[in-house]
Amino acid sequence: MGLAYNVYLNAQRIYGCRNCKTHLANHDDIISRNFRGQHGKAFLFDAVVNIVASEAGERNMTTGRHIVRDITCRQCRETVGWKYDKAYEQSEKYKEGKYILEAELLATVT
Repeated sequence: MGLAYNVYLNAQRIYGCRNCKTHLANHDDIISRNFRGQHGKAFLFDAVVNIVASEAGERNMTTGRHIVRDITCRQCRETVGWKYDKAYEQSEKYKEGKYILEAELLATVT
């Protein structure tokens, strides 16, 4: 297995891991700011980098049943949110393949 290199984003506003400041997402990739996570406010992103996803598991959430994976920072292994793999409700299908990052676990890097 080779070395895992971090991706460095080039944008006006970048969100990183609160713990180690590793780049995670570009502000322009936010789809919605109207989400809640375990620690409060959360954002739905179209794309996230420098993460490791856990095994998929089924969870009952406030918006219904979903199959999700917890995501951690690749650098420090701190949990930063989750990825939606599958939504059972038709109205929630837009979340599939998207990522939640919790605001409390993020730092603005630039």
